[in-house]
Amino acid sequence: MRSFTCPACGNLLFFENSSCLACGTAVGYSRPDRALVALDGRRRCANAAIAGCNWIAGDAGPLCDCCALTRTRPADGDAEEAFARAEAAKRRLVHQLDDLGLPTDGVVFDLLSSEAEHVVTGHASGVITIDLAEGVDSHREAVRARLAEPYRTLLGHFRHEVGHWYWEVLVERAGRHDGFRAVFGDERADYQEALREHYAGDPDPDWNRSYVSTYAAAHPWEDWAETFAHLLHVRDTVQTAGAYGVLVAGRAIAPHPDAPVDAEPAEDGAGFDELVDTWVPLSRAVNQLNRSMGKDDLYPFVLAPDVLAKLRFVDSLVAGAGRAEPGTVR
Repeated sequence: MRSFTCPACGNLLFFENSSCLACGTAVGYSRPDRALVALDGRRRCANAAIAGCNWIAGDAGPLCDCCALTRTRPADGDAEEAFARAEAAKRRLVHQLDDLGLPTDGVVFDLLSSEAEHVVTGHASGVITIDLAEGVDSHREAVRARLAEPYRTLLGHFRHEVGHWYWEVLVERAGRHDGFRAVFGDERADYQEALREHYAGDPDPDWNRSYVSTYAAAHPWEDWAETFAHLLHVRDTVQTAGAYGVLVAGRAIAPHPDAPVDAEPAEDGAGFDELVDTWVPLSRAVNQLNRSMGKDDLYPFVLAPDVLAKLRFVDSLVAGAGRAEPGTVR
């Protein structure tokens, strides 16, 4: 995430701010500008109250461009807190997709509450379904523990599920099947059978040599989606570190001593090697900071050589898409 400043006084603002705490200026996020701008008569998104949306409404209606991507949502009064959390995660997702130059036309979101019906978080050719129960900490933590997952977040769900859509955009439509299969395997393997086998048995004890998570080992499509999500995790966290001037340096950080975390991307984004060289010392440092606070590792994953090769492949396709029409929001 980039850093933001008040357009009136220059005070530091966070992505979620709707006003400056220093001077009181009302601000809103402008998607075309990718910045927080003074409201100055602009219309706030109609979801400002119910979802805490601080984006400026689009020209086509009362909602901002991000909220307009939600095709289905709970009725007023149902799961409002979880809905607000989901929309907040979606705003971060959309901002990052814009930053990477990835198109968002063709993708919509169904944000549904499993309190009233059976809901399965998933995807179907651009339709992303999120169970709003994942916005309830107790539910999400219980599922994380039951599935023995080291990491489970609402934003992670959005990044994973939208990753399936970008497989269709960057691989399927572009005819890059051979390159994909050389790295991830053959996606023509029976998907449902692969999932049944995954949930029925124990993971291979050496799974982390080739996969970023046990779920990634289930099928090449899930491997892609998990890898895509992890690329977004890494790029966003490294960008945030750079934006806030975080520095990781010192002899104890070998093999990257005195390696600055300077991750504000260049016009076309930081190269993959630069990204990894920055991420390794940064992730080690933040994991140790979490442990100092009695928390689990912030990033409890190992990026083995095979996993890095997959991340590099995904990053190359994302970078190529981002260079297609530089400077545009699609």
